[in-house]
Order: sequence, then C-alpha cells, then structure tokens
Amino acid sequence: MNKDILEGKWKQLRGEAKKFWGRLTDDDLDLAEGKLDVMAGRLQERYGYSRAEAEAEIERFVKEVESRESKL
Repeated sequence: MNKDILEGKWKQLRGEAKKFWGRLTDDDLDLAEGKLDVMAGRLQERYGYSRAEAEAEIERFVKEVESRESKL
C-alpha cells in the first residue's frame, strides 16, 4: 500500500489507526487525514519518537493493514 492509497482509504483506516496508536486523539487523526508526514509529526509529539522511528511505526501499521486485507 503506497501513501496515495493510504490517503485515499484514510476514512476506513482511521479507526484502525486509533486502536494501533491509542495516544493519538481524534483531532490528531483529523489533522493527519492520511498524510504520512503529518502523521509522523503527531507520532513524534505523542510518543516521543524520532522521525525515523515514527516513519517505521507508520510502515509497520501499513504492513499490518495490508496483511489483514490480503487474508480477506
């Protein structure tokens, strides 16, 4: 799943993202709107991640979602 697909599916994935990152607020998720750079910034703020760690977490989330979708 590339970032364009993530942005396009954001409304469906938003709930999963909230479960995955429990510290993110609804406002954080609304602001991100599936944009990876904004999402990385929010993860840095809420979890104290470095930029690289935040990007790795997003990649982990995307892979988990892809894995579940491929099993359907």
